[in-house]
Amino acid sequence: MSDKTIIFFLVLIIIMLLLIILYQRFVFTRGIQTKLKQISEKLEEILETGSDEKVMVFTDNKVLMELGGQINRLLIDRQKIKADFKREEISSKKMLANISHDIKTPLTVILGYLEILRLGNADNEMLKKVESKAKQVMDLINQFFTLAKLEAGDTNINLCKININELCRENVLSFYDILLQKDFTVDISIPETTIFVQGDKDALQRILFNLISNVIRYGNDGKYLGIFLYEDKANVFIDVTDKGKGIKKEFASNVFDRLYTMEDSRNREIQGNGLGLTIAKNLAVQLGGDIFLDSIPNIKTTFTVKLKKISY
Repeated sequence: MSDKTIIFFLVLIIIMLLLIILYQRFVFTRGIQTKLKQISEKLEEILETGSDEKVMVFTDNKVLMELGGQINRLLIDRQKIKADFKREEISSKKMLANISHDIKTPLTVILGYLEILRLGNADNEMLKKVESKAKQVMDLINQFFTLAKLEAGDTNINLCKININELCRENVLSFYDILLQKDFTVDISIPETTIFVQGDKDALQRILFNLISNVIRYGNDGKYLGIFLYEDKANVFIDVTDKGKGIKKEFASNVFDRLYTMEDSRNREIQGNGLGLTIAKNLAVQLGGDIFLDSIPNIKTTFTVKLKKISY
Protein backbone atom coordinates (compact mmCIF):
# COMPACT_ATOMS: atom_id res chain seq x y z
CA MET A 1 0.00 0.00 0.00
CA SER A 2 1.43 3.33 -1.04
CA ASP A 3 2.09 6.26 1.29
CA LYS A 4 -0.57 8.33 -0.45
CA THR A 5 -3.17 5.68 0.20
CA ILE A 6 -2.21 5.46 3.88
CA ILE A 7 -2.37 9.25 4.22
CA PHE A 8 -5.76 9.29 2.50
CA PHE A 9 -7.20 6.72 4.92
CA LEU A 10 -5.72 8.56 7.91
CA VAL A 11 -7.28 11.82 6.78
CA LEU A 12 -10.57 10.04 6.18
CA ILE A 13 -10.50 8.51 9.67
CA ILE A 14 -9.70 11.90 11.23
CA ILE A 15 -12.58 13.51 9.34
CA MET A 16 -14.94 10.74 10.47
CA LEU A 17 -13.79 11.17 14.10
CA LEU A 18 -14.37 14.93 13.87
CA LEU A 19 -17.82 14.38 12.42
CA ILE A 20 -18.65 11.92 15.21
CA ILE A 21 -17.45 14.42 17.83
CA LEU A 22 -19.43 17.24 16.25
CA TYR A 23 -22.54 15.05 16.04
CA GLN A 24 -22.23 14.03 19.69
CA ARG A 25 -21.79 17.66 20.67
CA PHE A 26 -24.82 18.62 18.63
CA VAL A 27 -26.93 15.84 20.22
CA PHE A 28 -25.69 16.80 23.69
CA THR A 29 -26.43 20.51 23.14
CA ARG A 30 -29.82 19.75 21.67
CA GLY A 31 -30.62 17.44 24.57
CA ILE A 32 -29.69 20.16 27.07
CA GLN A 33 -31.81 22.71 25.20
CA THR A 34 -34.78 20.29 25.14
CA LYS A 35 -34.48 19.68 28.88
CA LEU A 36 -34.19 23.42 29.59
CA LYS A 37 -37.24 24.09 27.44
CA GLN A 38 -39.22 21.41 29.31
CA ILE A 39 -38.17 22.92 32.65
CA SER A 40 -39.13 26.41 31.43
CA GLU A 41 -42.55 25.29 30.16
CA LYS A 42 -43.31 23.38 33.36
CA LEU A 43 -42.23 26.32 35.50
CA GLU A 44 -44.44 28.67 33.46
CA GLU A 45 -47.40 26.29 33.88
CA ILE A 46 -46.87 26.12 37.66
CA LEU A 47 -46.65 29.92 37.98
CA GLU A 48 -49.71 30.56 35.80
CA THR A 49 -51.96 27.96 37.48
CA GLY A 50 -50.63 28.50 41.00
CA SER A 51 -50.37 24.73 41.50
CA ASP A 52 -48.14 23.06 44.11
CA GLU A 53 -46.37 20.84 41.59
CA LYS A 54 -42.61 20.51 41.35
CA VAL A 55 -40.28 20.54 38.34
CA MET A 56 -39.26 16.98 37.48
CA VAL A 57 -35.90 16.61 35.70
CA PHE A 58 -35.09 13.21 34.19
CA THR A 59 -31.44 13.43 33.13
CA ASP A 60 -27.94 12.22 33.96
CA ASN A 61 -26.60 15.74 33.66
CA LYS A 62 -25.56 16.83 37.17
CA VAL A 63 -25.82 20.54 36.34
CA LEU A 64 -29.43 20.18 35.15
CA MET A 65 -30.29 18.07 38.20
CA GLU A 66 -28.85 20.72 40.48
CA LEU A 67 -30.76 23.44 38.60
CA GLY A 68 -34.01 21.49 39.00
CA GLY A 69 -33.33 21.08 42.71
CA GLN A 70 -32.75 24.81 43.22
CA ILE A 71 -35.93 25.66 41.27
CA ASN A 72 -37.93 23.27 43.46
CA ARG A 73 -36.47 24.88 46.59
CA LEU A 74 -37.71 28.25 45.34
CA LEU A 75 -41.14 26.76 44.58
CA ILE A 76 -41.36 25.31 48.11
CA ASP A 77 -40.44 28.69 49.60
CA ARG A 78 -43.09 30.30 47.40
CA GLN A 79 -45.72 27.84 48.64
CA LYS A 80 -44.82 28.61 52.26
CA ILE A 81 -45.10 32.35 51.63
CA LYS A 82 -48.49 31.87 49.95
CA ALA A 83 -49.74 29.71 52.83
CA ASP A 84 -48.52 32.22 55.44
CA PHE A 85 -50.13 35.09 53.53
CA LYS A 86 -53.42 33.18 53.26
CA ARG A 87 -53.44 32.47 56.99
CA GLU A 88 -52.70 36.13 57.79
CA GLU A 89 -55.39 37.27 55.37
CA ILE A 90 -58.03 34.99 56.90
CA SER A 91 -56.94 36.04 60.39
CA SER A 92 -57.21 39.73 59.47
CA LYS A 93 -60.67 39.26 57.95
CA LYS A 94 -61.89 37.38 61.03
CA MET A 95 -60.47 40.13 63.24
CA LEU A 96 -62.30 42.76 61.15
CA ALA A 97 -65.52 40.77 61.48
CA ASN A 98 -65.08 40.58 65.27
CA ILE A 99 -64.28 44.30 65.53
CA SER A 100 -67.32 45.17 63.41
CA HIS A 101 -69.49 43.02 65.67
CA ASP A 102 -68.05 44.63 68.82
CA ILE A 103 -68.68 48.14 67.48
CA LYS A 104 -72.31 47.30 66.64
CA THR A 105 -73.22 46.65 70.29
CA PRO A 106 -72.48 50.13 71.73
CA LEU A 107 -73.79 51.77 68.55
CA THR A 108 -77.09 49.93 68.96
CA VAL A 109 -77.32 51.28 72.51
CA ILE A 110 -76.58 54.82 71.26
CA LEU A 111 -79.33 54.53 68.63
CA GLY A 112 -81.72 53.31 71.33
CA TYR A 113 -81.03 56.34 73.53
CA LEU A 114 -81.37 58.67 70.53
CA GLU A 115 -84.75 57.16 69.72
CA ILE A 116 -85.88 57.74 73.31
CA LEU A 117 -84.68 61.35 73.19
CA ARG A 118 -86.48 61.88 69.88
CA LEU A 119 -89.78 60.72 71.40
CA GLY A 120 -89.74 63.73 73.68
CA ASN A 121 -88.17 66.10 71.15
CA ALA A 122 -89.79 65.17 67.85
CA ASP A 123 -89.01 68.55 66.26
CA ASN A 124 -85.39 68.80 67.40
CA GLU A 125 -83.41 69.12 64.15
CA MET A 126 -80.09 68.50 65.87
CA LEU A 127 -81.29 65.16 67.24
CA LYS A 128 -82.63 64.22 63.81
CA LYS A 129 -79.22 64.84 62.23
CA VAL A 130 -77.36 62.95 64.95
CA GLU A 131 -79.74 59.99 64.63
CA SER A 132 -79.41 60.04 60.84
CA LYS A 133 -75.60 60.02 61.01
CA ALA A 134 -75.62 57.27 63.65
CA LYS A 135 -77.81 55.14 61.36
CA GLN A 136 -75.37 55.71 58.48
CA VAL A 137 -72.51 54.52 60.69
CA MET A 138 -74.54 51.46 61.71
CA ASP A 139 -75.24 50.69 58.04
CA LEU A 140 -71.52 50.97 57.26
CA ILE A 141 -70.61 48.67 60.17
CA ASN A 142 -73.22 46.14 59.03
CA GLN A 143 -71.77 46.21 55.51
CA PHE A 144 -68.23 45.76 56.85
CA PHE A 145 -69.41 42.90 59.03
CA THR A 146 -71.13 41.16 56.12
CA LEU A 147 -68.16 41.54 53.77
CA ALA A 148 -65.63 40.47 56.41
CA LYS A 149 -67.63 37.32 57.13
CA LEU A 150 -67.94 36.56 53.42
CA GLU A 151 -64.23 36.96 52.76
CA ALA A 152 -63.28 35.01 55.89
CA GLY A 153 -65.51 32.12 54.77
CA ASP A 154 -67.76 32.41 57.84
CA THR A 155 -71.00 32.87 55.89
CA ASN A 156 -73.26 29.85 55.46
CA ILE A 157 -74.19 29.53 51.80
CA ASN A 158 -76.77 26.76 51.38
CA LEU A 159 -77.09 25.96 47.71
CA CYS A 160 -80.50 24.71 46.67
CA LYS A 161 -83.05 24.94 43.86
CA ILE A 162 -84.50 28.48 43.69
CA ASN A 163 -87.43 29.78 41.63
CA ILE A 164 -85.70 32.88 40.27
CA ASN A 165 -88.84 34.23 38.55
CA GLU A 166 -90.65 34.56 41.87
CA LEU A 167 -87.59 35.96 43.62
CA CYS A 168 -87.22 38.73 41.02
CA ARG A 169 -90.91 39.66 41.34
CA GLU A 170 -90.67 39.76 45.15
CA ASN A 171 -87.67 42.09 45.07
CA VAL A 172 -89.24 44.54 42.64
CA LEU A 173 -92.45 44.61 44.72
CA SER A 174 -90.43 45.35 47.88
CA PHE A 175 -89.28 48.59 46.22
CA TYR A 176 -92.70 49.44 44.76
CA ASP A 177 -93.52 52.31 47.13
CA ILE A 178 -90.19 54.08 46.81
CA LEU A 179 -90.16 53.64 43.00
CA LEU A 180 -93.66 55.12 42.83
CA GLN A 181 -92.67 57.97 45.13
CA LYS A 182 -89.64 58.82 43.01
CA ASP A 183 -91.68 58.59 39.78
CA PHE A 184 -89.62 55.76 38.23
CA THR A 185 -90.66 53.99 35.05
CA VAL A 186 -90.33 50.26 35.74
CA ASP A 187 -89.79 47.82 32.89
CA ILE A 188 -89.98 44.14 33.87
CA SER A 189 -89.43 41.15 31.61
CA ILE A 190 -89.81 37.86 33.50
CA PRO A 191 -90.75 34.72 31.54
CA GLU A 192 -93.98 32.90 32.41
CA THR A 193 -92.07 29.61 32.31
CA THR A 194 -90.45 28.98 35.67
CA ILE A 195 -86.66 29.11 35.72
CA PHE A 196 -84.69 27.45 38.51
CA VAL A 197 -81.17 28.36 39.57
CA GLN A 198 -78.58 27.02 41.97
CA GLY A 199 -78.51 29.49 44.81
CA ASP A 200 -79.15 30.57 48.37
CA LYS A 201 -82.33 32.61 48.83
CA ASP A 202 -80.86 35.07 51.35
CA ALA A 203 -77.77 35.62 49.19
CA LEU A 204 -79.85 36.19 46.04
CA GLN A 205 -82.14 38.56 47.94
CA ARG A 206 -79.08 40.53 49.07
CA ILE A 207 -77.64 40.70 45.53
CA LEU A 208 -80.87 42.00 44.01
CA PHE A 209 -81.49 44.38 46.92
CA ASN A 210 -78.03 45.91 46.51
CA LEU A 211 -78.34 46.27 42.74
CA ILE A 212 -81.85 47.78 42.80
CA SER A 213 -80.84 50.11 45.66
CA ASN A 214 -77.87 51.13 43.53
CA VAL A 215 -80.24 52.10 40.69
CA ILE A 216 -82.49 54.15 42.96
CA ARG A 217 -79.58 55.93 44.63
CA TYR A 218 -77.21 56.54 41.72
CA GLY A 219 -79.37 56.13 38.61
CA ASN A 220 -82.06 58.45 39.90
CA ASP A 221 -81.52 60.98 37.07
CA GLY A 222 -82.88 58.52 34.51
CA LYS A 223 -86.04 57.69 36.49
CA TYR A 224 -85.92 54.18 35.04
CA LEU A 225 -85.50 50.65 36.39
CA GLY A 226 -85.37 47.61 34.13
CA ILE A 227 -85.36 44.00 35.36
CA PHE A 228 -84.83 41.42 32.63
CA LEU A 229 -84.62 37.68 33.30
CA TYR A 230 -83.43 35.31 30.56
CA GLU A 231 -81.44 32.10 30.10
CA ASP A 232 -79.24 30.02 27.85
CA LYS A 233 -78.46 26.29 27.97
CA ALA A 234 -76.31 26.43 31.11
CA ASN A 235 -76.88 29.79 32.79
CA VAL A 236 -79.50 32.27 33.92
CA PHE A 237 -79.03 36.03 33.62
CA ILE A 238 -80.66 38.95 35.41
CA ASP A 239 -80.12 42.42 33.97
CA VAL A 240 -80.67 45.33 36.36
CA THR A 241 -80.73 48.45 34.19
CA ASP A 242 -81.02 52.20 34.71
CA LYS A 243 -80.73 55.25 32.44
CA GLY A 244 -78.92 57.57 34.84
CA LYS A 245 -75.52 59.25 34.54
CA GLY A 246 -73.81 55.88 34.43
CA ILE A 247 -70.16 54.97 34.92
CA LYS A 248 -67.35 56.10 32.67
CA LYS A 249 -65.40 53.38 30.88
CA GLU A 250 -62.13 54.10 32.67
CA PHE A 251 -63.81 53.50 36.05
CA ALA A 252 -65.95 50.47 35.11
CA SER A 253 -63.37 47.83 36.05
CA ASN A 254 -63.06 49.21 39.61
CA VAL A 255 -66.68 49.47 40.72
CA PHE A 256 -66.60 46.08 42.49
CA ASP A 257 -63.49 46.96 44.51
CA ARG A 258 -63.87 47.45 48.25
CA LEU A 259 -64.53 51.07 49.28
CA TYR A 260 -64.05 52.27 45.70
CA THR A 261 -65.70 55.62 44.92
CA MET A 262 -65.37 57.98 41.98
CA GLU A 263 -65.48 61.71 42.17
CA ASP A 264 -64.80 64.66 39.89
CA SER A 265 -64.95 68.41 40.47
CA ARG A 266 -68.64 68.72 39.59
CA ASN A 267 -70.38 65.69 41.07
CA ARG A 268 -70.00 62.36 42.80
CA GLU A 269 -70.70 59.51 40.43
CA ILE A 270 -70.69 56.72 42.99
CA GLN A 271 -71.37 57.56 46.60
CA GLY A 272 -72.07 55.66 49.78
CA ASN A 273 -69.66 53.30 51.50
CA GLY A 274 -68.50 51.47 48.38
CA LEU A 275 -69.33 48.01 49.77
CA GLY A 276 -72.74 47.18 48.27
CA LEU A 277 -71.45 46.12 44.86
CA THR A 278 -68.47 44.34 46.42
CA ILE A 279 -70.80 42.26 48.59
CA ALA A 280 -73.10 41.51 45.65
CA LYS A 281 -70.15 40.38 43.50
CA ASN A 282 -68.70 38.25 46.30
CA LEU A 283 -72.03 36.53 46.91
CA ALA A 284 -72.56 35.86 43.20
CA VAL A 285 -69.12 34.24 42.92
CA GLN A 286 -69.78 32.07 45.98
CA LEU A 287 -72.99 30.89 44.29
CA GLY A 288 -70.92 29.80 41.29
CA GLY A 289 -71.88 32.83 39.19
CA ASP A 290 -70.67 36.38 38.65
CA ILE A 291 -71.74 39.99 38.04
CA PHE A 292 -70.75 42.09 35.03
CA LEU A 293 -71.14 45.77 34.19
CA ASP A 294 -71.93 47.44 30.89
CA SER A 295 -72.40 51.21 31.00
CA ILE A 296 -72.92 53.95 28.44
CA PRO A 297 -73.08 57.17 30.51
CA ASN A 298 -76.43 59.01 30.37
CA ILE A 299 -77.87 56.31 28.10
CA LYS A 300 -77.94 52.90 29.80
CA THR A 301 -76.13 51.15 32.65
CA THR A 302 -76.65 47.42 33.19
CA PHE A 303 -75.42 45.12 35.93
CA THR A 304 -75.82 41.51 34.78
CA VAL A 305 -76.03 38.72 37.34
CA LYS A 306 -74.99 35.33 35.99
CA LEU A 307 -76.19 32.20 37.84
CA LYS A 308 -76.05 28.45 37.24
CA LYS A 309 -79.26 27.03 35.82
CA ILE A 310 -80.89 23.89 37.20
CA SER A 311 -82.91 21.70 34.85
CA TYR A 312 -86.54 21.02 35.67
